[in-house]
Amino acid sequence: MSKEVKSRREWFKSLFQYTGLVGVGGVAWGTKVHEDKTAKLVLRPPGALEETDFVKACIKCGLCIEDCPYDTLQLAKPGTNLPIGTPYFIPREIPCYMCTDIPCVKICPTNALSEPLVSDIEEDDKVKLNINKAEMGVAVLDTESCLAYWGIRCDACYRACPLIDEAITLDYERNERTGKHALIKPKINIESCTGCGMCEHACITEKAAIFVLPREIALGKVKTDYIKGWDKKDEQRIDTTNVYKDKGKTDKQTLDYLNDPNFLIDEE
Repeated sequence: MSKEVKSRREWFKSLFQYTGLVGVGGVAWGTKVHEDKTAKLVLRPPGALEETDFVKACIKCGLCIEDCPYDTLQLAKPGTNLPIGTPYFIPREIPCYMCTDIPCVKICPTNALSEPLVSDIEEDDKVKLNINKAEMGVAVLDTESCLAYWGIRCDACYRACPLIDEAITLDYERNERTGKHALIKPKINIESCTGCGMCEHACITEKAAIFVLPREIALGKVKTDYIKGWDKKDEQRIDTTNVYKDKGKTDKQTLDYLNDPNFLIDEE
């Protein structure tokens, strides 16, 4: 075989190898982009920044995972539909056990897990960690599959909640179906729920009737032009909202008229 032919073969061989590497890299990159975009239902550790900011700040070092004493946190791998290398947890498997010293946050080198988000400022301006301020998610209750709503006595989620009688309370109602027994229904307080997932982990149904979702997915969002008239702080926004701007005095006069306790609707 001549040197020229051999040289040409080596050149084509190198070209195919390079093309293959580029193709594999393209697939890998495409998979990563896809996984980055589909990370909507992920639950992050306490103190995590907003998802977009968190993914940018997290350097995938895994220190938070190593410092978690309960092995709650997992490292996202290819195929999990999450940004690869970022920490997350699945409450049904292992919930967050609400460590008061929050080691996962303290070890984070980039503040992707931010101490101020899980801290209180005391009178002497000292910062004190407060795991109860965590907003990892919020528990959602499926009343159709919750045994307590069937009339069967179950308070597993209530008993498991680390903020018992705050994040989860119990409502007592008469069971109209039997006329004899009470319905003891769990109720979630979204203001206190940290999204730790202990309730989901404890739920006795085959598929948890109570489960944790990211707050931005579980909760609705009201447009800023709606004002809570009974909330003094919220009512102050009326000076900055655009609802009444450029509409003259007519709208305010109408509001005053409608809010008049002596205003009655004539019934015909």
